[in-house]
Amino acid sequence: MYYTVDRGPDVHEPSIPDEWELVVGLEVHVELSTKTKLFCGCANAFGAEPNTNICPTCLGLPGSLPVMNGAAVESAMRLGRALNCTVSPSVMARKNYTYPDMPKDFQTSQYDKPTNHDGWLAVLPKDSPEGVRINIERAHIEEDTGKSTHVGGDGRISSAQYSLIDYNRAGVPLLEIVSCPDIRTADEAKAYVSELRGIVLALGVSDAKMEEGSMRVDANVSVRPRGSDELRTRCEIKNINSINSVGRAIVHEANRHIDLYETGERPIQETRHWDEEAGRTRPGRSKENEEDYRYFPEPDLTPLEPSKAELDAIDASIPELPGAQRSALAEAAGIAAPEASLIVERGDAGFALAAIEAGASGGRVVVHLNNNLADGTGKLTPESFARLIAMESSGELSSTQTKDVLAEMVATGSSAADIAAAKGFEAMDTGELDGMLDELIANNADEWTRFCGDDEGDAKKMAGFFTGQIMKATRGQADGKVVAQLLNSRKG
Repeated sequence: MYYTVDRGPDVHEPSIPDEWELVVGLEVHVELSTKTKLFCGCANAFGAEPNTNICPTCLGLPGSLPVMNGAAVESAMRLGRALNCTVSPSVMARKNYTYPDMPKDFQTSQYDKPTNHDGWLAVLPKDSPEGVRINIERAHIEEDTGKSTHVGGDGRISSAQYSLIDYNRAGVPLLEIVSCPDIRTADEAKAYVSELRGIVLALGVSDAKMEEGSMRVDANVSVRPRGSDELRTRCEIKNINSINSVGRAIVHEANRHIDLYETGERPIQETRHWDEEAGRTRPGRSKENEEDYRYFPEPDLTPLEPSKAELDAIDASIPELPGAQRSALAEAAGIAAPEASLIVERGDAGFALAAIEAGASGGRVVVHLNNNLADGTGKLTPESFARLIAMESSGELSSTQTKDVLAEMVATGSSAADIAAAKGFEAMDTGELDGMLDELIANNADEWTRFCGDDEGDAKKMAGFFTGQIMKATRGQADGKVVAQLLNSRKG
């Protein structure tokens, strides 16, 4: 059984019924962009020929010893501090498990003494624009595993004819960020991952390319009757590789649990895999508990004990993060913080603030950046952008002309005035527009009657018709706002 919320014609977003509450915790693995791996001098590089960036330490051969990568530890602490974590002395540990793509058959990670703990992240989900705080239990350092490719069948190990293993990724430094089970909607989960990715990119500690696996999400999902505080059986959805898929996978899994409870069954604790094409989760393996991993301190590595001076230097190196950028842009532009999210996500907040500082209307800056500059600002400067917006606001250029001029400014870097002059753009005289409208109305009496009628939808459609005809006749030189005003004055 699947539940949907009807958002309009042909638009259905998956949801869960009101009588059930979603409980989600996320584990986000971020590969750190160091030059070398966590415990050896092998290159940390995506896309190399299989099994070329390996050494005895990567392969866990007898006699090899790990040496901690200081740059990885520093990046981990910077990200931890950006997530409001406490950074403490920490100990590396061996996590024992049958890893088919780790030749030493254990993972070097952290257990009871992680580097970062007790943090939080404020997010702005669409369904709660006032903001939500998600607590972070820990953000610990560990090494990545190798990569298995199952050949034949459906690409899963159960139907494969054979498997290939690439150890290039084995030993790449990871930071695993574990949230508390504070997430209550799919939108909150997506906003959390998006905000976290933005912070990672702002810090420069990872490229966070989910499609390449340098940022991967595991979601622990359970449901409970609304009003209850119990934590029911959870299932872990592994390696979700896009922000949209995070939401889809969580809602699907929640509805699967609800179906089981409502038919008298219960979910079992297990890991499951998200099938993007089918839009569903599939069984993986039974889920282990912490005691099954038999953690013990790594005997070949010393504890990590950052000094106060090191932490102070890390704090001083953290740039303005996405949340602060949103707040600054929202205040400068006179908009709500969520409206600034896309601009911040694209890295254009500084450009927008500079244009507003140069005198541009904040509202028009936001509109153009969101709608007309999705592919970047190119050769456009904040100052020339501000001059273009001034021409638009004064009526020298229509909205259509402004878009045309803006596109050429991005490509060439020329001034708005020079481009407008070269294109022959100039504001049309209102009297000229009056005459054109009179002729247009006379030649389209039926359409004018519909525009003046009581059917609001029909009137809006006919307004578009008349405006479109004027814009076509003037080759886009007419100001659409002026045309609308003239139409409404005749309708009077």
